Amino acid sequence: MSGAPSPWGPRWSRWVGRFLARVYWNTEVKGRDNIPATGPVLVLANHIGLIDGPVVHGVIPRPSHFLITARMMDGPLGIFLKPAAQIRVEGAGRTALAQALAVLERGGVVGVFPEGHRGAGTADQTYGGAAWLAVRSGASVVPAAVVGTRNTGESVNIWPRPRRRMLVAFGPAVQLEPPAGLTGRGRQEWAAEQVDQMLVTHLREALAHTDLALPTDEDTADAAPGTTAPAGEEDAHE
Repeated sequence: MSGAPSPWGPRWSRWVGRFLARVYWNTEVKGRDNIPATGPVLVLANHIGLIDGPVVHGVIPRPSHFLITARMMDGPLGIFLKPAAQIRVEGAGRTALAQALAVLERGGVVGVFPEGHRGAGTADQTYGGAAWLAVRSGASVVPAAVVGTRNTGESVNIWPRPRRRMLVAFGPAVQLEPPAGLTGRGRQEWAAEQVDQMLVTHLREALAHTDLALPTDEDTADAAPGTTAPAGEEDAHE
């Protein structure tokens, strides 16, 4: 298994994210207390725009490592993301999942955008990597609704003007406990269904309590493969 990234990067980078979220932009944060103060936590958020990662990273009350596409890591923001010890995702993401699992096993916080790309942010189509991490690690799973980082008609790559209103709402923490007798692919499929339902339900609830809205268009210009459960590993380490 690949080793966990250094814990030092997020300890400083979260303050950069916090400045962007709370000072440069105007981000309302709900449910911060839903994130456990200790132990492994998997934060799952919908994905609509370029700045989702920095904003959520900044408002999580603990240092966190997010899974980030290779193209983002090699782009202009790489100068920040690499020293921040964020997790690079390439191909099917097996190495990234192994590194994320290592972070969770040492009691850290991992952030994932299960949709795998920026778009409408409805979370109605996700990849299985997040569910695999949740079951394999036993971490507390916290859904996060992100709204306002991109509006209808804007590019997924937009860097919004200062003081734009945004919302990040964290839902209650849940631990996925597969029914007895489920193993291998059956357990993975059960977990994926639970993750999808959790995120979609929380997102709808968050939208019902804000005047902000998700974009109604699906600009997926940056679409890249998301992380999937490592093939052939559903039955491993039972």
